Amino acid sequence: MLIQIENVTKRIKGAVVIDRISMRMESGKVFGLRGINGSGKTMLMRLVAGLIRPTEGRILIDGKELGKDMDFPDDMGLLIENPAFLGGYSGLQNLKLLASIRETAGEDEIRSAITRVGLDPDSRKKYRKYSLGMKQRLGIAGAVFERPDLLILDEPTNALDTAGVEMLRRIVREEKERGALVILSCHDTDLLEGMADEIYFLENGRVVSVESGEGS
Repeated sequence: MLIQIENVTKRIKGAVVIDRISMRMESGKVFGLRGINGSGKTMLMRLVAGLIRPTEGRILIDGKELGKDMDFPDDMGLLIENPAFLGGYSGLQNLKLLASIRETAGEDEIRSAITRVGLDPDSRKKYRKYSLGMKQRLGIAGAVFERPDLLILDEPTNALDTAGVEMLRRIVREEKERGALVILSCHDTDLLEGMADEIYFLENGRVVSVESGEGS
């Protein structure tokens, strides 16, 4: 997969939230986004995911323009801000519902993903009774269980304990080795540097610098 972000600007109610950003990202790499709250990280992820449209510029995925040739990337796993599932369903039931949309993953893949994030696929505990850390783990499982070509993770370490952070580090590495294109934001500078091949620093909606991470 090749993603080309070409001179993209996004205005919301007259305010510029993304300002003439250009990037090029390809499969088999982890691209990190760093910046303070409000710098544009989540907004950029929403643009790449097709959840919002650029005011100016364009985003190409394998040569096809988002918003014209396709509404959303064809094969994407997504965790932006807080995970949201049905409170009265278990983790397994929630992911089965999610899987029914595209029908590309069966129960074995769902169970494997739940186990992979450290949860029990046979637990009958309802999502509304999950701790914040458990909810975040299920959100990560929901992003990876279909083995997507594009994986977008927005602050995935939120509410995770030390073991959860190590789990995330392992999953990001495995997804990269599988050949996925991973876009990741993280407030932990050391963790982001350890996982990412390239890190884009955002400030006021602009990319102000790019550095190589330890993942490269």
